[in-house]
Amino acid sequence: MKRQLAVVLVAAAAAFGAAGVAPAINAAAPAPTAAAPSCSSSYVSASLPWGRKCLRAGQFCKLDGDRYYHRYGFHCHASSRDSRGNYHLTH
Repeated sequence: MKRQLAVVLVAAAAAFGAAGVAPAINAAAPAPTAAAPSCSSSYVSASLPWGRKCLRAGQFCKLDGDRYYHRYGFHCHASSRDSRGNYHLTH
């Protein structure tokens, strides 16, 4: 009799314990996401492999990232090199 009572109590505790934990697990907050930078109207918000950026013609760029700039209407070609050797975005 005592053993049956112990089994019932353990089963009830497990059932109530699982019910109390399950909502907390299901209601877990989603992982935080990186907020997009707020760009002024003359810039374009871009998500590049090296981070989120606000792009505008004339800014420094990575020559090997040209294909990523194309998604946002910009180019970073060898012809955009200045006298110091830096590359700049063009439309």
